[in-house]
Amino acid sequence: MRDKKMMISGVLITIGAVGQIGSAIAFHDPASNELRMNAGWFILMLSGLFGWLPIYTFRRLGSVEGRGYMRTSALVDRGIYGIVRHPQYLAGVLMAIALPLITWHWSVIVLGLIAAPIYYLNTYDEEEACINKFGDEYLDYVKRVPRMNFLSGLWRMIRRRTADDPSA
Repeated sequence: MRDKKMMISGVLITIGAVGQIGSAIAFHDPASNELRMNAGWFILMLSGLFGWLPIYTFRRLGSVEGRGYMRTSALVDRGIYGIVRHPQYLAGVLMAIALPLITWHWSVIVLGLIAAPIYYLNTYDEEEACINKFGDEYLDYVKRVPRMNFLSGLWRMIRRRTADDPSA
């Protein structure tokens, strides 16, 4: 059941994300509202950070088994994973928000409304898999680090570091 659900989710995300990117390229209007577009570009850059940093972080801290960076044998709760538990899904949601702001075209908006919720819903299946793999260690991690709210995650990380630093 989980495999079928993930397959359907993957197809819908692919349609939403690839369609959104294609539509954004086709319908980009550089003369559009500059403030809105700049906000979109900023969010898209954040998306890139949340999308790429996990690859580096897992390879550095995750005791990766084999070729795929996702095949970790250690729970990673530092770096980007000290801010949010699912940074690559967050990257997808941010991209689904950014592209409509950049283009302001109905097709990009509709495709983003398909992709963003699916990215978020997939985090629940990932949580279940991580709990099965890491057990109580992951449940403790869930209490410390938010699922995808990176502002809350940054705030919590700052508070943890301040609490750990006696000179602060």
